[in-house]
Amino acid sequence: MNILIDELPQSVEIDGVEYKLNSDFRFCVYTMLAFEDNELTLEEKVIVMLKNLFEELPDEITPEFLEKAQWFLNCGESSEEENNRRLYSFSKDASLIFAAFRQTHGIDLQKENLHWWTFLSLFMDLGSETSFCNLIGLRKRYYDGKCTKEEKQAIRDMGDMFHIPQNEYMSLEDREKVDTIKKRYKEAKEKR
Repeated sequence: MNILIDELPQSVEIDGVEYKLNSDFRFCVYTMLAFEDNELTLEEKVIVMLKNLFEELPDEITPEFLEKAQWFLNCGESSEEENNRRLYSFSKDASLIFAAFRQTHGIDLQKENLHWWTFLSLFMDLGSETSFCNLIGLRKRYYDGKCTKEEKQAIRDMGDMFHIPQNEYMSLEDREKVDTIKKRYKEAKEKR
């Protein structure tokens, strides 16, 4: 899939049936927010993901629904990468992300309907002069152990705004749980 020449997906085919996707970035951000919510179980997060991404779901959810949902959220890329360090949070950094879109691209996210893949492409190109990108750079230097004395003081001054709890991204353990959920759906399908 090449975003420059191919149409962005509005649906996916699963088990020979076409399922329409909620491709607007808001549905995907809702999904990301669910995965950042420590009060939800992994199964609840997966249910939120499926309900947000698919306009209609059949009575029986196959493992392919989970695979297609992950494929869509990853913009058609494999989700095998092991980069577990999260440098931003859609919940904690929402206002900075909003401002960065406005500053870099002139886009008011309250007024625009963007396909998720368009949103992520623009998100990956937010200007280095934005407060959001400066915060990400500071977080990266902090996690890499490369902060200056002044930066460490600035981090202390920021307090809770700076730190993102480690469980706000999907760990290897969580990925294994998702695989278990997929396996259960597959076994239930085979029993019918």
